[in-house]
Amino acid sequence: MQFHHHGYVSTNPKVQPAAGVGLNRPEELPDQVDVLIVGTGPAGMITAAQLSQFPDVTTRIIERRGGRLEIGQADGIQARSVETFQAFRFAPEIIAEAYHITEMNFWQPDPENPQDIIRTARAVDDEMGISEFPHLIVNQARVLDYFADFMKHSPTRMVPDYGWGFVSLEIGEGEYPVTVKLSGTSQHEGQERTVKAKYVVGSDGARSKVRDQIGTTMTGDRANHAWGVMDVLANTDFPDIRTKCAIQSHDGGSILHIPREGGYLFRMYVDLGVVPDDDNGKIRETPLEEIIERANKILHPYSVDVKSVAWNSVYEVGHRVTHRFDDVPTEQAGTRTPRVFITGDACHTHSAKAGQGMNVSMQDGFNIGWKLGHVLEGRSPESLLYTYTAERQVIAQNLIDFDRTWSSMMAKNPEEFESPSELADFYVRTAEFPAGFMTEYKPSMIVGEAKHQDLATGFPMGKRFKSAKAVRISDTNPLHIGHLAEADGRWRIYVFADQAAPGTADSTLEKFADWLANDPASPVVTTPENLDRNAWFDVKVVYQQDHRTFDLNDVPAAFKPHVGPFQLNDLENVFGTLKDEDIFQERGLNRDGVVVVVRPDQYVANIVPLAATEELGAFFAGVMKGRTTAEV
Repeated sequence: MQFHHHGYVSTNPKVQPAAGVGLNRPEELPDQVDVLIVGTGPAGMITAAQLSQFPDVTTRIIERRGGRLEIGQADGIQARSVETFQAFRFAPEIIAEAYHITEMNFWQPDPENPQDIIRTARAVDDEMGISEFPHLIVNQARVLDYFADFMKHSPTRMVPDYGWGFVSLEIGEGEYPVTVKLSGTSQHEGQERTVKAKYVVGSDGARSKVRDQIGTTMTGDRANHAWGVMDVLANTDFPDIRTKCAIQSHDGGSILHIPREGGYLFRMYVDLGVVPDDDNGKIRETPLEEIIERANKILHPYSVDVKSVAWNSVYEVGHRVTHRFDDVPTEQAGTRTPRVFITGDACHTHSAKAGQGMNVSMQDGFNIGWKLGHVLEGRSPESLLYTYTAERQVIAQNLIDFDRTWSSMMAKNPEEFESPSELADFYVRTAEFPAGFMTEYKPSMIVGEAKHQDLATGFPMGKRFKSAKAVRISDTNPLHIGHLAEADGRWRIYVFADQAAPGTADSTLEKFADWLANDPASPVVTTPENLDRNAWFDVKVVYQQDHRTFDLNDVPAAFKPHVGPFQLNDLENVFGTLKDEDIFQERGLNRDGVVVVVRPDQYVANIVPLAATEELGAFFAGVMKGRTTAEV
C-alpha cells in the first residue's frame, strides 16, 4: 500500500482523501445523478464500490430495506472472488474470518446396508493449484459490509441510500435521459421521489422491476426440483459435520452440506424431490420440521439434533437467463448507447449448490462499473458500454449450462451413476469453472486478437491475469505482481524486458520506455496534465535479471513516474526475477520481451512484442476517447 505521496499520513491509510463529489456529498438523494444503482446485493455493491473510485462521477445506490442486510442467503466465495477482494483491499480480513474449503467428501449408501451411508471419496478442493487464493464460506452480509466500508472510505464518500424502492423508469432524451420514480419505505415511508440519471444499473434480484421496465424477460427451464435449505446450530454424531460434503442416500434423496464460518454453524441443502406440475407453489410451504426429518433420514445411521435455526427457506431449481443485459433491443445492438443495465440475479438465476450466484454477479458489477466510470470521466467513448452485454451474457449462459449439469447430478439416485466415483470425479475435473477462472472474453475493442499468444502462454488472452511472483527492486520483497493491482479504474501495462542488461543504451526496453513516456501515440501520454502521470495507467517493468545485479538508477524514468504535489518518484514499479520462481518461465514469457495489457477488471486485454509500439498504440486508440488509429 502506498500513501504519504500527498504528505505525511498518520491515520488509517485505507481512508482515501475526499475528492470531487465526495467533498460536499449531500446526505439526501439528489434530483440528478450520473449513475443510479438499484439494489445493494453483491452485484450492486461492487458496482458502487468501483464507481466510488471516480471522484467526478455522482453515483447513488438505493435499497428498499431500511438498513444493512443482516442474514444473507449466499455464502460461497470462490477463489476468483477472493482475488477480486484483494483489488478492493479487504481480502486478508475476509480470509481471516471465513471458513476455508480444502476438501470435499462424498457419502453414498453402504453396499452392505443401503439404509446407512458411508464415506466413499475425498476430493482436494483445488488439486490442480488453480489459484493461490482460498475457497471460502462467509455470510453474504459480511461481503456487503466490506464493500460498504470501501465505498465510505473512497474519494466520493459513498454510502447506500436506504429506504427507497424502485417503482418505474422512462428513457428519453437530454443529458439525464433516464427518469426514475421511487417510493419511500422504512424511514422514508409515504414519500415519493423522481430522480433523473444518465445511467441506471438494476441489481434488484430475480424479481427485478428494472428488468421488467426495459422489456427483457427470463427464458430457460421451469423449476422442477425443490430443496429445503437451513442454517442451523446442532449437535450430531456425523463425523464430517465441519467438512463440505455431498451426501446421497438410497431412497431419501441427497444433501449438500456446507460448514459455515465461525465454527458451530452449518448449512444443509436438503432434497425435497421433484415438484409436480400441479404443485402451484405448495412445495414452498414445506415446514422446517419436515426438512429436518428428511435430513435425518438421509444421514442415517447418523443424526442431527437441531438446537437453533438462523435461517431457512425452500426454493425450486430453475435455470433462466435474459437474452440481453441492457435496454437496447438485440436488433439495435451497437447502434445506440445503452442507458439501463441489469446485473446479477436480475439477468441470470440458477441453483445455489454450485456456489456461483454471488460470485458471477460480482463479476457482472465489476465489469460494468469501470466501464461506466471511464465513459463518464471522458476516458473512453460510449461504445465501450456495448461490450457489457456482449461479454457477460455469454458467461451467464455458460454458468446456466454448468449448473444444470451439477444440479442434475446432485439430484440423481446413487444407482443412476455409471460408477460410485462419478460425482467426485466431476467435481475435480470441472474445478476451474466454479472457481471462476474459465471466463474468456472474445476479441472486441477491449480484448485484442490472440495473434501473439505464443509470447506469453501463461496469460491467455481474454482470461483473468494469473499472478506470479517477482522481486520488487526498491525493497527486495518477493511479491505477487497481480496482487498489487487495485480496483482503482486503471489499466495495467506489464512490461517484461528483453535480455539486455538493465541500463543498456538502445536496448529494446530503453526504446519502449522512451516511446511510452514521450510519443503522442503512447496511452500514457493521453493522461490529462493536471493528473499524476500514472493516474490512468499503472505501468510495471519486470527484468529477467536477478534483483541483486542492478539498481534503480539503471531503470528508465518512464517506470519511475513523479506523483503528488511534491512530485515524488514512485519507485515501486520495478521488479527482477526470483531464482526458484522465474516469472518468465512460470508464465511462458518470450525472452525477447513482451508487453501484457490488463483491463481494470483484471482480464488480459492484449499481448504484443516489446518492440511493437505501433501495435500497442493502435489498440489503445480504439479504447481512449478522442483517439483514432489514424493518429498513431
